Amino acid sequence: YGTGTPAGWPPPYRGYQPPPIRPSFLETRWPGPAAARDRSVPAAVLAGALGLACFVPLTRTGIGWFLGWLILTVAVVIAVRRTGADLPRAERWVRAGWAGAALALLSVLAFRNAWWLVTFCVLGALGCATLAIVGGRLVRSILFSLVAAPFAALRGLPWVGGHLRAPASPGLARRVVGSAAATVAALVVFGALLSSADGAFSVVLDGLIPEVDAGARFQWLFLAGIGGLSAVAAVYTLAAPPDLSTVDRPGTPRLGVVEWAPVITALTLLFGGFVAVQFTVLFGGERHVLRTAGLSYAEYARSGFWQLVVVTMLTLAVLAGVARWARRERPVERHLLRILLGLLSAFGFVIVVSALSRMYTYQKAYSFTGERLFVMAFELLLGTVFLMILAAGIRWRGAWIPRLTVALAVAMLLSLAVLNPEDYAARRNIARYEQTGKIDAWYLRALSADATPALSGLPDPVRRCTLSWIADDLDEPDPWYAWNLGRVRARQALDRVGPGAVGGSRDCKAADQFDLPKSRR
Repeated sequence: YGTGTPAGWPPPYRGYQPPPIRPSFLETRWPGPAAARDRSVPAAVLAGALGLACFVPLTRTGIGWFLGWLILTVAVVIAVRRTGADLPRAERWVRAGWAGAALALLSVLAFRNAWWLVTFCVLGALGCATLAIVGGRLVRSILFSLVAAPFAALRGLPWVGGHLRAPASPGLARRVVGSAAATVAALVVFGALLSSADGAFSVVLDGLIPEVDAGARFQWLFLAGIGGLSAVAAVYTLAAPPDLSTVDRPGTPRLGVVEWAPVITALTLLFGGFVAVQFTVLFGGERHVLRTAGLSYAEYARSGFWQLVVVTMLTLAVLAGVARWARRERPVERHLLRILLGLLSAFGFVIVVSALSRMYTYQKAYSFTGERLFVMAFELLLGTVFLMILAAGIRWRGAWIPRLTVALAVAMLLSLAVLNPEDYAARRNIARYEQTGKIDAWYLRALSADATPALSGLPDPVRRCTLSWIADDLDEPDPWYAWNLGRVRARQALDRVGPGAVGGSRDCKAADQFDLPKSRR
């Protein structure tokens, strides 16, 4: 034994050896940028925080939303030019396009006042900003970008803090803080003296400086935090973008013909029968609906529309799943898959047309609303996706569909902003009132300032009812950073008709004689 272990002898026991830990996604695909000492990074974060805090009117729509985000975007671009990764030229143009789309969506808040439209524009702008920061081509990487951008905002804080600990110029931070404090003190002292010396200058100064109270301070801190974190996420991610190749990996085909073909065939036959019935409805029009026993506009158009919207979205999910996991090694599998998915997409497009026809018929029978116009635009977007699937199925290349769908969604929101949906809905309701003497005054009074110029042309008492709510919202003047074209036009319309044209709840009760039936039957 002293000369060694005999052959075949078991090796000595060395204790439990844990299996090696596999590297995580962050270690292999997103390690982050190396430490740096560039002052442009903290300057961009500070500019983003101050831009949102000083310009964004959180409780109102206005031009400040666009200005605040523009300052943040410019600061990030300047910082990234020095610290950003060298992306391919095509990818840089794509990300610049997403950044421009975010600014375009936020510019809507300077012209439109409808709460639902500006809400979708803000959400769409945030989505475009995440694509500009993280990137994304397919569905998985686009969804990943929505999560990765907020994560990068927190992960990049230590990296940004490292830029402030540069060995060069150790007294720079102290000098910058001293200069800023001296500037604020000079503005406060001399501003107070000049304001007390001239009343006109005092009014101008009060309009430029927002009122400071507990709520304003909390809002300022909140917006400064959002702006700073947004800049951190942008600069940190663009300095070392994640590798999205593993996120967008293609699915492994695991479904044979026996598994997917019966389901798709049954759906295709079901949709074909539904489409055959819909052609009789589409060509029969309103008379066909009225001749059908037990159907009314509300039952046929309104409820049927929402059901068809759900069918449309589920059909897109089925198409995406089958295209990802269905096997297509043999030619017969490819041909069968192309035929069935093509028929299902074509029938889905006809269902979209049927849903749009139903909603348009319902609005003609009752009233147009901005929200219904938005839902019709969304359904039209889904119909366009079906057409894109048909085009992609010709050559089995559909990687361009997700990005184009997001771009079309942005175009849809901008088109609605150009249309001014609440003004359009108000004008259509007024045209109905002139033809039939019926109008939904209770709905019209809940519209935003975008519809006020149209509503001001109504006769009393309908006009007094429809203007009863918007007048209260326009009593308080807007600061310059909350300037909004819709409210400017609304105030001009109220000035033209005079204060006597604005009523209250009693006028709305008097307007019930002109209202449409409450049951909508």
